[in-house]
Amino acid sequence: MRILIHGLNFAPELVGVGKYTGEMAEWLAARGHQVRAVTAPPFNPEWKVAPGFSPWRYSREDCVRQGRPGEELSERISATGSLTVLRCPLWVPLRPAAAKRILHLASFAVASFFVMMRQISWRPDVVLVVEPTLFCLPAALLTGRFCGARTWLHVQDFEADAGFELGLLKSGLLRSAVQWAEKKSMSAFDRVSTISEKMLAKLAGKGVAQAACRLLPNWVDTVTISPLPQMSPLRAELGIAAGEIVALYSGTMARKQGLEMLAEAAGRLAEQRRLRFVFCGEGPGKPGLATLTAHLANVRWVPLQPFARLNDLLNLADVHLLPQKAGAADLVMPSKLTGMLASGRPVVATARPGTQLADAVEGRGIVVEPGDASAFAGAIEKLAEDRGLRERLGRNARDYAISELKKESILSRLEQELLVFAAAS
Repeated sequence: MRILIHGLNFAPELVGVGKYTGEMAEWLAARGHQVRAVTAPPFNPEWKVAPGFSPWRYSREDCVRQGRPGEELSERISATGSLTVLRCPLWVPLRPAAAKRILHLASFAVASFFVMMRQISWRPDVVLVVEPTLFCLPAALLTGRFCGARTWLHVQDFEADAGFELGLLKSGLLRSAVQWAEKKSMSAFDRVSTISEKMLAKLAGKGVAQAACRLLPNWVDTVTISPLPQMSPLRAELGIAAGEIVALYSGTMARKQGLEMLAEAAGRLAEQRRLRFVFCGEGPGKPGLATLTAHLANVRWVPLQPFARLNDLLNLADVHLLPQKAGAADLVMPSKLTGMLASGRPVVATARPGTQLADAVEGRGIVVEPGDASAFAGAIEKLAEDRGLRERLGRNARDYAISELKKESILSRLEQELLVFAAAS
């Protein structure tokens, strides 16, 4: 097949949507398909364009480095497969407040529009657009219609709903306009997929026919991410003794994460001398969290780790921490959760009962109400003191990752779906 992917985030971003879109494109190319990705230069989670990329220029890459350390994509794709990455300019604000985020997203949609139109002559079989951002949907629909391709929308994040629920956007008139535009565009796609059952159920309220809906959960490479037979080498590098318990938060640091819970929990448990909090990540919420924890001796910071050290980082944890704002629990599924589960460690998450996040963590960790710092700290303390419970929940987490989240299984199902989908055009 010829598959055209349109999305804001892409490899070599190590976290979030870019990680999954990049891996999907690479995997499909390795299977022998011709893949083109129209995307932006990497900027997440630092909100700063990565060295070696320009925010102002168009560029083309015929392969990207992604996957196992030292292995080039060009070494793994089949003789018939290919991956071309077309990067488009975008504006990245220093402080991504609500209005600036909208301009940021719009800048990419405008810059990439004509690049998408140029792909009509390539005649893709499938045009697959990844949300966020909602602004890209018109270009994907037009490209598909003009070249006769099937159109597929994959929703990683109900960005508009999350913005209003979290208070980032407040205008009632704006909300009505966005909901109208979202419903109009989503219902026009031939296929719409998303990453969780609860998010799938929300598609019906956005005008998407049930027959067009598909579940495509995020995945994890359970070979690359797995429990180490010995302690993570990062422990020695950080000076953490074998008997100490590490509560780890790793990943994007943004408003929807509810990062203040991390500072409150660390403060409440400051007297627990065997317990260490380690925070690793980047994003607009990092400076605030750093300020809140600057006086705490039980908090350590480490920089975002390269792909080659991701498994070492995840195995540093005895307990993974996953705070989340209440309004985001069924509008986004934290992409970091798959790696946490695959590492065979229990998770302490904040989510309301019945939400997708609560269902995913139940039996593989402890779930508490969002905003309840006392319960969050209590769950961490309970796991820190009970090795047997940690090991049992960790085994459950690992088993779930292998049975439900395995990369090869999920992407194989996607490929089969795409083949049938493209053949129907």
